[in-house]
Amino acid sequence: MPTFPPETIEAVLAHMNSDHNDDNLLIARAFGDPDATSATMTTLDESGGTWNYTAPAGDAELTVPWSAPISERPEIRREIVVLYDAACAKLGITPRPH
Repeated sequence: MPTFPPETIEAVLAHMNSDHNDDNLLIARAFGDPDATSATMTTLDESGGTWNYTAPAGDAELTVPWSAPISERPEIRREIVVLYDAACAKLGITPRPH
């Protein structure tokens, strides 16, 4: 059974895929393929987030674990920010303020 209700997951995905496309792409480039050209967050659970991305080598799916298992909705934002910061560090990009 998923930790989060479907409406919570749908709301997070809608927000990430409409307001944070650049963050999705940074995460895909840092943890998937540095040549990724687009990325979409497709799901999440208590263990991590999943993105589909496109790169010259083709389409791929990427699941990145959270820093710790989560069970509360506010923890989702915290963990996505942790991934964003880690992606920026890995790619040598200065993160924007949160």
